[in-house]
Amino acid sequence: MSKLSQKNKSDLDIEYKAAFDKISKLKEAVAPDIMLKFYAYYKQANFGNKFSFNSGIDVRSAFKFNAWVQLNGMSAEKAKKEYIKLAKEY
Repeated sequence: MSKLSQKNKSDLDIEYKAAFDKISKLKEAVAPDIMLKFYAYYKQANFGNKFSFNSGIDVRSAFKFNAWVQLNGMSAEKAKKEYIKLAKEY
């Protein structure tokens, strides 16, 4: 990996963490469908396609899992960028 792409990756990680912190501290409610998007991008950025689901869990968890699975194949970098882009709206 070149020094330039390492720097860009570090910048992306810093911006991603800032976006995550911002969303984690929101005081106003965010629509459930938007929160599912944040959840899915977070899971894809941090865990990739390593899906795990316990079928005995509640419906809310099933929706969260489904949102994540829909991002199957998305790179961690792309998921971070999408999370950041969505966070800028809030």
